[in-house]
Amino acid sequence: MSGTRRKPGAMEPFVEGFRLRLVELGYTSGSTRGLLKGVGQLGRWMTIEGVKVGQLDAGTMTAFTSARWVDGFRRVPSRSSLRLLLDYLREAGVVAAEVFAPSSVLDRMLDEYRHWLIIDRGLAEMTVARYESLARRLLGERVAADGAVVVDDLTGAYVSGFLRNECARLSVGAAKGRVADLRSLLRFLYLQGLTPMALAASVPPVAGWHDTGVPTSMSAADVDALLDGCNRVGHTDTRDFAILMLLARLGLRSVEIARLELSDVDWRAGEISVIGKARRRDTMPLPCDVGDALVAYLTGCRPDTGLRQMFLTSHAPLRPIRADLVGDVVRRACQRAGLKPVGAHRLRHALATEMLRRGVTLTEISQVLRHSDLATTAIYAKVDIDALGHVAKPWPGAAR
Repeated sequence: MSGTRRKPGAMEPFVEGFRLRLVELGYTSGSTRGLLKGVGQLGRWMTIEGVKVGQLDAGTMTAFTSARWVDGFRRVPSRSSLRLLLDYLREAGVVAAEVFAPSSVLDRMLDEYRHWLIIDRGLAEMTVARYESLARRLLGERVAADGAVVVDDLTGAYVSGFLRNECARLSVGAAKGRVADLRSLLRFLYLQGLTPMALAASVPPVAGWHDTGVPTSMSAADVDALLDGCNRVGHTDTRDFAILMLLARLGLRSVEIARLELSDVDWRAGEISVIGKARRRDTMPLPCDVGDALVAYLTGCRPDTGLRQMFLTSHAPLRPIRADLVGDVVRRACQRAGLKPVGAHRLRHALATEMLRRGVTLTEISQVLRHSDLATTAIYAKVDIDALGHVAKPWPGAAR
């Protein structure tokens, strides 16, 4: 009957729970209805094919979508929507932990590498993502016609050539990072017995001397223009303004902002707790203007959810922001203010430079930026060129 609502078959016991999950993740009513239609399609197919919920895996999901295409349906549930459903079913304990296995030899190798970085080396999420990105580029060049990843014939010359191509348009600091990324991958391949030689030692270092440059900064006027360009009307703009205030007034790093949780702010004491490098936790005073920006976001714009992270994505599925989103926030703000795009770390430099201009000592700047070594802060002494001119000794023979 055309007017009768079709039942979701084998998925019927899970429809309401999944609907509540979608609402919790911030999906609109229209998006929720569309996703639940996909659940119904899957459930009816499972009933016809005799597939139990506990049997859902990569193979059955591929068979389901393929059957929909063969039967001429124009709308087929996407892989992302099926992953969302299966994440819910996995948390409910009715499907296996991993239903979407890596689909290729390259994916499986990258999955093993990611596991090694996290479990064996204990690296942070952002570091793992950076290492994995380079690994995908190098290993992607080694994929044979049959899908196999050939690395047993890697040579030092090939590795050096790959590194040269990677570093062609990078700064010295970024190039040094690529060296670390590449050495990590080569160490993994050797330990796994995939390469006969320990090629990590063949990766050449990048020439560069520590603290030889002057840190690039922004003027106080540019920082103010960046903040003034935020209209703070919509949810996203209000969130972005709070993020920019944390960058500009407290000099937080991107990853520190992404890690912030609701409990990290002590409103009565006027303090904020920050987890920095090496997972060190520091407590800092919370300026009134930064607190006001956070309150505006938390009380009027942050979605009502059980997530404890301070900053969440603006669109469904709701989840904590990643550190790289902070950089996107800064670049959008630069575009609105008519400024040359910069990274989030530039605001940290700008704060240190402005503090130095106002006469704040390097020791005090080091405390604000939470540097573990005063030598790291000392580079900002080179920013005050006028003051350096008064203490610099004349060059021998310059007066002749």
